[in-house]
Amino acid sequence: MRRRELLGLATGMVVLPSLMAAQSAKAARVGFLSTNLSADGGRTGAFRQRLQELGYVEEHNLIIEYRDAEGKPERFPVLAAELAGLKPDVMVTAGGTAAVRAAKQATTTLPIVFVGVGDPVQEGLVASLARPGGNVTGLSLVAPESISKWLELLKQVVPGANLVAVLYNPDPMPESARTARLQEVELSARALGLRFQLFEARGPEEFEPAFSEMSNSGAGALLILSTPVFQIAQQRLADLAAKYRLPAVYQFREFVEAGGLMSYGPDSRELFRRAAEYVDKILKGAIPAELPVEQPTRFHLVLNLKTAKALGLTMPPSLLARADEVME
Repeated sequence: MRRRELLGLATGMVVLPSLMAAQSAKAARVGFLSTNLSADGGRTGAFRQRLQELGYVEEHNLIIEYRDAEGKPERFPVLAAELAGLKPDVMVTAGGTAAVRAAKQATTTLPIVFVGVGDPVQEGLVASLARPGGNVTGLSLVAPESISKWLELLKQVVPGANLVAVLYNPDPMPESARTARLQEVELSARALGLRFQLFEARGPEEFEPAFSEMSNSGAGALLILSTPVFQIAQQRLADLAAKYRLPAVYQFREFVEAGGLMSYGPDSRELFRRAAEYVDKILKGAIPAELPVEQPTRFHLVLNLKTAKALGLTMPPSLLARADEVME
């Protein structure tokens, strides 16, 4: 028995390295391009968790190569080229339009899954939502009626606001897409009988001047059109809205957690979980050109009563009744 056990152990010692080599050879390789990994609100964690649920174990049958722009979108082209050079099975971009464009420039053959793009058709990333074409597909952030809903919420909560400030970053989108989105703001505001004024901010150094201009213009409420640059500065933007006493609506609940007044939009962590499912499909043979771009269908209304009280506002009972979450 002793001799047999020793033979078995010796055999195992020979077989184990070969098994490990086989597992390593089969490991799926995913490139992950992020705006800022340290300030993503748990989104990357949700992506990894969903992959694990689907049977992928990092360093076993999955390798994720991360590239972090650390809040500097201008770094995307270099980082995307680095990832493409590693020849991953799939590239995931978590940095809005700028990240997808950089990935597309880096490769026309590797599959790319984007998370968090406004309108990928208008922005020239895919041919259509149903049949994206090319090597790119993913998950959109915005449904057609989103802007109208945000303005409607502001009108309900701040009925006396004569002017709504709209903060946006003009850099990530091509001119045609930017024009279309701002036209949507204009049409929605007009339909609700609201006046609005646009304010630009390309980065953190422009936030305070923009809010100062809003205050001087007499704005009574604020809509922030989310971009990755704004998302990683959610605490700063919520603090400025409080400082200048501007009731604001945001797209993501993380802004409300940071002290913002209210948000209405998809669950960002769920979008990243869905991105993991897209990766899984591609690893199993699906073609990005034939994987429809997914638009959000479930929207969450989150209200912050502490912030409302600080601003001297009372949330309408009808709004409180339909809120998915109320923070006090």
